[in-house]
Amino acid sequence: MINPKKLEEIARQINESLPPGVRQFADDMESKTKQILQNKLSQLDLVTREEFDVQTRVLMRTREKLADLEQKMSDLEARLQDEPTETKKLTEQE
Repeated sequence: MINPKKLEEIARQINESLPPGVRQFADDMESKTKQILQNKLSQLDLVTREEFDVQTRVLMRTREKLADLEQKMSDLEARLQDEPTETKKLTEQE
C-alpha cells in the first residue's frame, strides 16, 4: 500500500523544484479556482449536513407519530364496528 506521507513528501519536493514563476502561477490558479468554486457553491440551494440531520430526525419522529395515530384510528374504527353489536345485545337483555 502507498504511504500517504511519502506521497506528500514527493509532492513537496516536486513543488520546491519548480521555478518561482511556475509556482506563483500554480498558487494563483489554485486561489482563483477556490474563489470561483466557493462563489458558485454559495449560489446553489444547499443545506448544511447539520440541517439535513436535524430534518431527518424530525421526519423520523413525525413518521413514528403518524404510525401511532394510524394505530389509534384503527383501534377506534374497530371499536365503532363492534359497538352496534354490543348496543344490540344490551337492548335485547332489557
